[in-house]
Amino acid sequence: MSLNETLEKLSNSCGVTGNETPVRELLTQLIEPYVDEITVDRLENVIAIKKGKPDKPKIMLAAHMDEVGLMIKTITKEGFLQFSKIGGIDDRILSAQKVTVHTKNGVYPGIIGSKPPHVQKMEERNKVLPFDDLFIDIGAENREKAEKMGVSIGDSVAFDTKYVALNNDLVMGKAFDNRAGCLAMVETLKLLGETDCTVCAVGTVQEEVGLRGAGTAAFGVNPDIALALDVTVAGDVPGVRKYDTSVKTGKGPVLTVSDSGLITHPKILRWLIDTAEEEKIAIQLESGLMGSTDAARITLTRQGIPSGTISIPTRYIHSPTAVLNLHDIENSAKLAKAAIHKISKHF
Repeated sequence: MSLNETLEKLSNSCGVTGNETPVRELLTQLIEPYVDEITVDRLENVIAIKKGKPDKPKIMLAAHMDEVGLMIKTITKEGFLQFSKIGGIDDRILSAQKVTVHTKNGVYPGIIGSKPPHVQKMEERNKVLPFDDLFIDIGAENREKAEKMGVSIGDSVAFDTKYVALNNDLVMGKAFDNRAGCLAMVETLKLLGETDCTVCAVGTVQEEVGLRGAGTAAFGVNPDIALALDVTVAGDVPGVRKYDTSVKTGKGPVLTVSDSGLITHPKILRWLIDTAEEEKIAIQLESGLMGSTDAARITLTRQGIPSGTISIPTRYIHSPTAVLNLHDIENSAKLAKAAIHKISKHF
């Protein structure tokens, strides 16, 4: 499959935090041809190992499989579903979004509804509707009908967005955070070939609610160094100051210097920058951004694991629809592959 086709499959797959199984199964299929063994740990991270020489470094690649979404909190007597948020989602983007509700009996389409503006008071119209004033309409006549459909408390809800190609190598879809990183990890393994070091490619769970899977996986894998493959905020849209972020789509992978959870180990940063220069891969540097990646949790595991992040610049993350440039995924994989082959020069 092409890069575009693979990202489409990953994007259209649903894996809200805590319910990553569909994505894990797909990612396992994509990785299997390029590794020696695959296991799933107790927290349901998928760990794929490409064996190298015992006396050479072990590197962990981490890409989280989960996506932001919603979870059913209550069912009203009229059959509407009230929800909580899973991950960081801006209340302003929720109203009128199409969603899919994932139940024990199957998947149901729905829409996030709210009190119509025609019957709102003026002060209501001028404020953001909080998520706990919203509800999901799946067409159930009452609570009993909803429960007969299989809906129950704790069911996950994903945004209903289908992948679409735009112009100039830009694509649009759901859950690029972090299916783009998952794809970059697959492409890295595909390009890698034989290598002296052992590569542990990990699809992590529950990143969006506190980087949880990365911590347990890193403890078990116990690598010498680690790279998180993720996305980051692209600032090439109206209203974003260069001071906020200078990162742009189509201008290459992004190396995190620091974020709210990580100051990248200086040897890791030097290794990645030197590799990019030697391979003539354009990169972007980023510092001071709120939020973090699996690297922040991995770096604090055991006695400490030197870690860094290669990110794909992406517009509108943590929303129902995001936009990125496919070349940024391709070049992120090329950078990770080249860096792995150069580990012995730096560590």
